Amino acid sequence: MWVILFGNGDRVNFRNVATWSLPHVDLVVLSACETGLGGKLGNGEEILGFGYQMQQTGARAAIASLWSVDDGGTQALMSAFYSILSTEKLTKTEALRQAQVSLITGDWKSLSHNTPVAAVNDFSHPYYWAAFILIGNGL
Repeated sequence: MWVILFGNGDRVNFRNVATWSLPHVDLVVLSACETGLGGKLGNGEEILGFGYQMQQTGARAAIASLWSVDDGGTQALMSAFYSILSTEKLTKTEALRQAQVSLITGDWKSLSHNTPVAAVNDFSHPYYWAAFILIGNGL
């Protein structure tokens, strides 16, 4: 069973999220492992995990992952994403794309304010950045 753990220690599960109402939320970022996966595979429902559930609550968009992700790579990607999103006049989709490209090229280091927790400094392999998708309104 999937659980969201908040910074204050509170936890909610998939069923709890189904009762939320988030009509004024523009973006929910679910950067943990496999947050974009649902329980069934092979029939198109595999991308119906927490990301889809966030849309059902009224959130305009969600970023979720399709496989187990690396902590350091995720930290680098999210730091670059938020940096690009906050400083540029770009859509969420384009900010995510540019953050992914920054991991491929190594430019994430100039965008990130935090050094990733991992010993790896080369996040160019798709394993580190390709798991993340934007579900919903990418504008």
